[in-house]
Amino acid sequence: ETDLIDVWFDSGSMPYAQFHYPFEKKEELDSFFPADFIAEGVDQTRGWFYTLHAIATLCFDSVAFKTVVSNGLVLDKTGEKMSKKKGNTVDPFDVIRQFGPDPTRWYLITNSQPWDNLKFDMEGVGEVLRKFFGTLYNTYAFFALYGNIDGFGYKEEEIPFSQRPEIDRWILSELNTLILKTDDFYNDYEPTKAGRAIQDFVNDFLSNWYVRLCRRRFWKGSYSEDKISAFQTLYTCLETIARLAAPIAPFFMDRLFLDLNQVSGKRTFDSVHLAGFPEADSSRIDKDLEERMELAQKYASMVLSLRKKTNLRVRQPLASIMIPVPDERFQQQLKAVENLITAEVNVKTVKYLLHDSGILIKKIKANFKELGPRFGKLMKQVAAAIAAFNQHRITELETSGKTIIEIEGQSVEIGLTDVEIVTEDIPGWVVTTLDNLTVALDVTITPELRNEGIARELVNRIQNIRKNKNFEVTDKITLQIQNHPEIISAIDQFKLYICSETLATSLHLVDETSDNSGEAVELVDDVTVNISVSKE
Repeated sequence: ETDLIDVWFDSGSMPYAQFHYPFEKKEELDSFFPADFIAEGVDQTRGWFYTLHAIATLCFDSVAFKTVVSNGLVLDKTGEKMSKKKGNTVDPFDVIRQFGPDPTRWYLITNSQPWDNLKFDMEGVGEVLRKFFGTLYNTYAFFALYGNIDGFGYKEEEIPFSQRPEIDRWILSELNTLILKTDDFYNDYEPTKAGRAIQDFVNDFLSNWYVRLCRRRFWKGSYSEDKISAFQTLYTCLETIARLAAPIAPFFMDRLFLDLNQVSGKRTFDSVHLAGFPEADSSRIDKDLEERMELAQKYASMVLSLRKKTNLRVRQPLASIMIPVPDERFQQQLKAVENLITAEVNVKTVKYLLHDSGILIKKIKANFKELGPRFGKLMKQVAAAIAAFNQHRITELETSGKTIIEIEGQSVEIGLTDVEIVTEDIPGWVVTTLDNLTVALDVTITPELRNEGIARELVNRIQNIRKNKNFEVTDKITLQIQNHPEIISAIDQFKLYICSETLATSLHLVDETSDNSGEAVELVDDVTVNISVSKE
């Protein structure tokens, strides 16, 4: 038909017209019809969506597509519809020029689900660029830096999974869990959930936990099996992320994939987009390991918040933390990651308390916001009943997540969200609670602990000077540190530690640094000294 019948009718004929059906290519139509999915703006549902189905039903007694992704509108950051008249439009090419196409796509897909309206904010694209792409780039840069120093090219035999350290097995377990989740999200047409899962893995697990805890493995010591395991594990994570995220960030992930493969030669593909989607290895998924590592992260976060609250720097070692445990399994899970927690929060020991030890006293009160609408006039009685809970009853509620109280002859269930539980500080300790987890931090600083804290501060300042002087990470140095009564004891006690951490072959306390070339640095409690760092 040479005339235009109707623009929507013509659009609805697309599945057949693209093959010049019925005049040819019938077999190709059979392969591509009905479509797996279509995507179109929500304002087109009465046009294209309808005519596609109408024509498919009339001609083939079939649906035209199996799934539809109905895209919402892009609004300005206040939720107003964009229009030139209002002056609130955003030029997409300006956004791409400023931030790049991949951060723009990532923001559009992960900020809200496709079928919801999107409040577009340029600052949000910048945040994606910094927090996700910046983090992933820095993780790769860290890997490349130390991989090049040690000549890693994935040429060694694969370290058996069972022989890898627990931290490696954990990140690979989380990686395989991520593959399963991401595959399911893509199959369910949930790209927002897929992108967010990938982003959370990179930020929370890979960068802020695995790489941070494993830094010394990459730059310390000989090219041992442990170091090879770390390189192989991080390589696997980076390459898998490139393949998982390629549908959302095609350019960045292709570059990442190619840069990795150029050195290792593990893949024969010329592009990440020609590689197969990763397949999860369920045998590497260990839910117990994931659970205890999550506990380690939560407790570390809680202790770091206590340090911040009491203005105690992380580089200042502290004696111990106390953790109440509800049962033996919980304690065993924590003991397995105890070293990770102590290293992360810089404390010497962990003390475990049975809930009935009586050392930590908890107080409970009703959550009026939750309970008020449910009980109305009875709220006073409910609040009084909750306030009367003893320590055993509070522990029981924390452990089981619920308890029963009697109000005017009726049994009423109370859950954890219905109450607020706080733990009282005890002399020399500060306490915090998160959900049903509690931790207490010993804030007493002995002279020995203070000396170690000063030594750690010195190491940090020396490393910063090395970096500012553009020294290579393998360069050995000599140190001159200005004499100060507050640091003499610390240097006497921790001289070997300071030299080892900074690759210093000598360290001398002097009245004045040579040629007055030192840099003035502040350590602790307004103590300022000059430090001279010279390449050996």
